[in-house]
Amino acid sequence: MKVAVIGGGSTYTPDLVNGFLSGMEKFPLKELWLMDIDPDRLEIVGGFAKRMVNVRGDPFEVVLSTDQQECVSGASYVATQLRVGQMEGRRRDEYLGKRHGLIGQETTGVGGMAMALRTIPVILKIAEDMRELAPGAMLANFTNPSGLVTQALSKYAPDVLAVGVCNVAIGVKTMILSQLEQATGKSLDPKRAELNTLGLNHLSWHRGFTVDGEDVWPQVIERYISTLRTQEEPEWEPHTIESLKMIPNYYLQYFYHTDRKLAEQEKWPPSRAEEVMEIEKNLMREYANSSLLEPPAGLMMRGGAHYSIVATQLLNAHYNDLGEVHVVNIRNNGGVKEWPADWVLEMPAKIGRKGVEPLPAEPLPPMCFGLIAQVKAYELLTVEAAVHGDREAAYQALLAHPLGPKADQIPAVLEDMLETHRNYLPRFWKE
Repeated sequence: MKVAVIGGGSTYTPDLVNGFLSGMEKFPLKELWLMDIDPDRLEIVGGFAKRMVNVRGDPFEVVLSTDQQECVSGASYVATQLRVGQMEGRRRDEYLGKRHGLIGQETTGVGGMAMALRTIPVILKIAEDMRELAPGAMLANFTNPSGLVTQALSKYAPDVLAVGVCNVAIGVKTMILSQLEQATGKSLDPKRAELNTLGLNHLSWHRGFTVDGEDVWPQVIERYISTLRTQEEPEWEPHTIESLKMIPNYYLQYFYHTDRKLAEQEKWPPSRAEEVMEIEKNLMREYANSSLLEPPAGLMMRGGAHYSIVATQLLNAHYNDLGEVHVVNIRNNGGVKEWPADWVLEMPAKIGRKGVEPLPAEPLPPMCFGLIAQVKAYELLTVEAAVHGDREAAYQALLAHPLGPKADQIPAVLEDMLETHRNYLPRFWKE
C-alpha cells in the first residue's frame, strides 16, 4: 500500500508518521511518499521521518519527492496538508484583515477567502492527477479552509472520493471524555463514544454525546456551564450555552465576539502566523538534529493536536471497512434532508470501503442556520471565483460574508487581496 502526502515538508509530518507507525498491525503501509515544493524543508523533515521509521525496524519505506505526479501515482490514499504561499502567506492573510479593520485569520473572513482563492486550484490539480494516476484512491484533505476546499472538490472533482478533515471535533471529544472520566472515576474508551456535531468547518455546533449508545449530553452541558461560571474570563457566557444547549466551535468567537477579536488584533505583532514562524524555526532546527528519533515536545505548540489520530483512524476505517463514525466534511447528500444536498457540511459520517456516508441528522435551529446559510453563500461564490478567476464572484463573496467589508469598502479590500497574493492568483491576472 502506498500513501502520498502532499505538503510532506510540513512540521506536522512527524506526528503523522508516528500515527502510521502505531497502526501498522491493522494498516499495512508499504510506502509513505512525502512530496513538497520546498526541497530544503523536505530534506530536513523527510530525513527525520526516515530516522523515526528506521529506529522502529523500517516497517515501511519513506520516499521523498518534489514531483507531485510521481508521488500520487499508484497511491491508495492521498493526504493534503499544504499551504500555498507557505507561512508568509498566512501572515499576509492576517494583516490583510487588520489593514482594513476586519478579522485577520487564516480560515475565517477575508484571510480565509484569500487562502481559499490560491489553494482551491492547487487542490483541484491534485484531484486531476489522482483521477489519471491513482483511480479509486481517497483524498483526505487537511488543508485549510478545509470545508471550503472540500466544497470545491465536491463540485469540480465529484468522481474523486474526497473528505475534508479537521482536528476540532476530536479535541472536543477528548475534552468531554476527560471530564466524564473525572466525574465517574472510570476510564472510557474513545471508540465507545460519539460526538454529534453539525455545521460547516470552523462554523459548527456540538450538540450531543453518547457513550455505548447512552445519551449523556445533559450531564455534559451542565458540567460545561458550571465550569464556565468558575472562570474569570470564560470562553462563552454561561447564559449563551444555556440558551443554545450546544457548545459552539471555538471559531464562532469571531462571529459572536467580533469586537473582542478585533481588539486582540490591535496587540499584534506577533500575529498567530508570526508566532508559528518562530515555533517552526525551532522545530526545524530540532528535526535537523541527527540524534532526534521521536517528535519533540515543542510540536504541541504548533497546534493541530490529535492530527495523527484523526488521519490514521480515518484511513484505517476506510481500508478495513470498519463502518466507524467520524466527524468529517462531506457532501450533505440528504444527511440533513431539509438542507441542500450539494452543501458540504461538517457532520458525523460512516467510514467504510464503500466510501463516506453522512448519517441522518436533524437540522440546527434557525439561530444557527441563518449564519450557516450566509457563510455557505460566501463559500459557493468563493469556489466560483477561485476556479474561474471571477472578480465579480469574489466581490459578491465579500458582500455575502458576515465578517466581510461594507459594500463601499469591497473594491479596496478585493484589490488589496488580489495584489497581496498576485504571484499565486494567475487566474485573476490574465494579460
